[in-house]
This record gives sequence, C-alpha cells and structure tokens, in this order.
Amino acid sequence: MQLPAILDIEASGFGRGSYPIEVGYCGANGALFCGLVLPEPDWQHWDASAEALHGITRELLRRHGRPARWMAEQLNARLGGQTVYCDGWGQDYPWLARLFDAAGLPQRFKLDDLRKLLTEAEAPRWRGVVDTVRQRQRLTRHRASSDARVLQLALGEIKQGVSA
Repeated sequence: MQLPAILDIEASGFGRGSYPIEVGYCGANGALFCGLVLPEPDWQHWDASAEALHGITRELLRRHGRPARWMAEQLNARLGGQTVYCDGWGQDYPWLARLFDAAGLPQRFKLDDLRKLLTEAEAPRWRGVVDTVRQRQRLTRHRASSDARVLQLALGEIKQGVSA
C-alpha cells in the first residue's frame, strides 16, 4: 500500500489567535521536510504550555524562522496537486489557512483528516499504535516532521493489521 503524505503543524498555542510556528511533512515517498515559520508582526499569541510541548522558543523563531511566504511557496512546490493528511484537522486547517493568508498565496494542495483513512475496526487502535511507534522511534518531543513520520508509520502498521 502506498502511504499518503502526512503533514503536521506545531503552533504558538491552541485556539483563537494561535498561529503556525513549524510546518513539516513526510511525503508519500518517505522524504521529510520541516521548517520554522517566522511569526508575522500581528501574530502575538503565545502559550507557554505549547512551548513546553514542542520546545520551540520565540527566540529560536526569530533566529531561524522563515517568512510565511517562503513556507507557503515550499509547501505548494512540494505538495501541489496532492491530498495531504493530518491528524488534527480542526486545528491544522485554520493554522495552514493563516499561513497561506499571510503569504498572500492560494494553497495548491488539499488538507484532509487522516481519520478518514481508518476503518471502524482500525479507529479504536489508532492512538495506541501511534504511541507504540513514537516509543519505538525514541521521540521525546513534538516536532512537525518527526510527528508526521510517526503518523505515517502508524498508518502503515494499522493497514497491515498490527495492534498496539
């Protein structure tokens, strides 16, 4: 089975006012891409608990973040025409929309909910398989491309009938 591209976004926080600070994906071919996003001047929301989860500081973004337009161009060039999946569509979709809005560019790929790829029998096992894959990969922090890779590997295992 060819696994789809999986995208993950780390953000400044959760809910109203939050914005993307790191976007990463694992392509259908397994290639990883990740980049930090330099916050726009009007992107002010910051949640210390989100920072504690992903470990990305404002200073790190100031030093290494790339403009929203650069990130949007990279995503369009690499993912254009594809359907890309995420596990947090309700949060990831607005963050991605905010990125492309700031960039002034149309999004040239579709973002869809990874859960649509799971059958009723697979869905209850999802979280356990993700946790098992994360432990096997020895990932201790949440970063966008490594999280996307974990999700893709877990999807592959679920589709092969592997249990948590």
